[in-house]
Amino acid sequence: MDPSELPVGEPVPELEVARPPRTALEGSFVMLEPIDPARHAEGLFEAGHGSAAADALWTYMPYGPFPDLAAMRVWLDTLPGSTDPMFFAVVRAGSPVGMTSYLNIDPTMRRLELGHIWFGPRAQRTEANTESAFLMLDRAFEDGYRRAEWKCDAYNARSRAAAERLGFTFEGVFRRHMIVKGRNRDTAWFSIVDAEWPAVRERLASWLEARRRDAGMP
Repeated sequence: MDPSELPVGEPVPELEVARPPRTALEGSFVMLEPIDPARHAEGLFEAGHGSAAADALWTYMPYGPFPDLAAMRVWLDTLPGSTDPMFFAVVRAGSPVGMTSYLNIDPTMRRLELGHIWFGPRAQRTEANTESAFLMLDRAFEDGYRRAEWKCDAYNARSRAAAERLGFTFEGVFRRHMIVKGRNRDTAWFSIVDAEWPAVRERLASWLEARRRDAGMP
């Protein structure tokens, strides 16, 4: 067969893409601040501990819950120097309510992932997760990334539902993908690609605008 007759993907224009900057992202409801253990540790520990609902949020995470603030601070102290993952505290009304990160950042292939996402019970079912993801995705696609990924334990129904609500497309399950806390993890994969982002962005922006109006924000 003539190689020129074989199907290939469409050409991709060359573009120099930088790694996401370690700078804050400000929304109407939340601020994403580069993780600072001295400022964020106490609030993050309080947000993620103290109830059965809080303990449950660590079920599918590779770490936590932590026995006390000091133990969580030891872990948090390892994060500011990490560029991949690049961690942020999600701050709402002046208090940390959860965390998120960019990870698996590949500027050459122009793809990255949103992960290490958790929110304390008081921030769940609020605007926090939606606006956090919106801010991070908007920065990534504006900077030239072609693909954003979301991965979670295949048993994590809440995370899978959040991915689909945010506009990610389910791509399948990687079986026997990881060992987490001594257990097998099959991983569900989701993505948004650059061609999809304008429509997803409009829908999320409209939802956030409606929530701002409901809250009486300008």
